[in-house]
Amino acid sequence: MSAPRSSVAFYRFVRALIYVFARLYWRLTVEGSDNLPATGAYIVSPVHRSNIDTPLLALISRRRLRFMGKDSLWTNPVSAWLFSALGGFPVHRGTADREALRRCVEVIEGGEPLVIFPEGTRQDGPLVHELFDGAAYVAIKTGVPIVPVGIGGSERAMPRGAKGLRPGKIHLVVGTPLYPPEPMWAVAPEGEENAGAPAAGKRASRRAVRELTERLRKEIQPLFDQAQVRAGA
Repeated sequence: MSAPRSSVAFYRFVRALIYVFARLYWRLTVEGSDNLPATGAYIVSPVHRSNIDTPLLALISRRRLRFMGKDSLWTNPVSAWLFSALGGFPVHRGTADREALRRCVEVIEGGEPLVIFPEGTRQDGPLVHELFDGAAYVAIKTGVPIVPVGIGGSERAMPRGAKGLRPGKIHLVVGTPLYPPEPMWAVAPEGEENAGAPAAGKRASRRAVRELTERLRKEIQPLFDQAQVRAGA
């Protein structure tokens, strides 16, 4: 699922426009970008308080970040090309989450960074809500690190229900990567052919997924607090 050269060039062009606007209108600053792995795939797991969080995340790295979007955004050929060029890929709402997770694994295996909002959807308030296990599952399944990110000031800049953008200070804090434990091999039941061999590929135990999700929760709240203070929110 690697991007065509033209799509990457378009992404960089749009990223440059976002950077100029965010620096001027929101006095945006980014802290900790050097924590991002220089090469290879990884998962960016930020708090989610505003619809502008996704474009803001493009500013933490010069590499193209991938993200999920509802499949209705891809019904029009023009919008389909636009969102794909900007790093998005469609998932079908109302279907099992396993499809979305499968697409995430494909992106990671293609060597690209991926954004997964661990709170699931946009939330409100200063406290990190209960986290879903998707980021931890994909990290363990693929062996890539999770990079937690705190975003301060975006909820004030565009709160839920707002129809326009408001001026203010926005600050992003990139945390240190969380490396997952080694994935287990799925083993065929005793007595079956190839028992003891990695017949079914890698899988993540529920305990390992829960533990990594808890590690992420403990890391992301302080980053969110720090970002909010720096943003004056």
